[in-house]
Amino acid sequence: MEKTNGYSTTYALAFEQPVIELDKQIASLHERQNAAEYAEELASLQANRDSLLAKLYRDLSPWDVVKVARHPDRPQTWDYINLMCRDFRELHGDRHFGDDPAIVTGFGRIGPHKVMIVGHQKGRSTQQKIDCHWGCAHPEGYRKALHKMTLAAKFGLPVVTFIDTPGAYPGLKAEERGQAEAIALNLREMSRLPTPVVAVVIGEGGSGGALGIGVADRVAMLEYAWYSVISPEGCAAILWKEANEQNNTAAAQALALTARDNLRNNLVDDVIVEPVGAAHRNPKLASDNLQNWIVEQIRDLKRFKPQTLVQRRYEKLRRIGAHSSGA
Repeated sequence: MEKTNGYSTTYALAFEQPVIELDKQIASLHERQNAAEYAEELASLQANRDSLLAKLYRDLSPWDVVKVARHPDRPQTWDYINLMCRDFRELHGDRHFGDDPAIVTGFGRIGPHKVMIVGHQKGRSTQQKIDCHWGCAHPEGYRKALHKMTLAAKFGLPVVTFIDTPGAYPGLKAEERGQAEAIALNLREMSRLPTPVVAVVIGEGGSGGALGIGVADRVAMLEYAWYSVISPEGCAAILWKEANEQNNTAAAQALALTARDNLRNNLVDDVIVEPVGAAHRNPKLASDNLQNWIVEQIRDLKRFKPQTLVQRRYEKLRRIGAHSSGA
């Protein structure tokens, strides 16, 4: 994937077609030996491109948001670890079956805080994607995550989770090894971890696969992530027996899966702003915004005693879906 100044020049989503020509012109000027002589023209082109991108991304349809969340250049867990963490040490294995590369765990520092990091990883190359099951974790991945979160609680360290999965792996072997039980156990145990837990949906947040590391004191979504009980394609296949562009668009709209929708429905606590044109165009700025949010939340949550954290988390979870009607 060729990039110029952090911007992709060889891949564009369908709705980004108007900016492709501008990206090509910017890339062409950057490649010239005397590029410095075109600084003013470059600045003008970049300003025009950013203005157009901001306009395009301002009112994306839910289905377009899903496409942005799946962009091949969108930062993944390892990208954010490399961009924001110091002294990261990866931990492997679930002490039951093996290691699942679809979930990354390890100790590290984010800002001034020592934390345990847990996150889905989809992979970049074809081989990495195969190894990581495209971010769809097996039971051993969720058991690994829980074991490391329990270890963090033992040492009084906050837990930070990065959610980015279309769902848990649906294969026969995963079911035989207790996929549903592993996720259910994580839901129960994360709800009572005596340490601060913050979770961020950085890309896709699909079904129980997302919830398996998503029970937290504070939950946020990146601006162009999605979070739902099912993917639009899965919903379309169930409701209309066919997952095509029209049905996927309708399903995405009905599922209320965007960050704005989830914030309005009180399913998440915050929406973290992404750079102009989304995180894949400027991963460093996206990482800085994400880091600032995490540092602020952990600083605030550290004020509470462990038993108070657990009680507040329980009350927060009980409020989800609550409804009252006026007389």
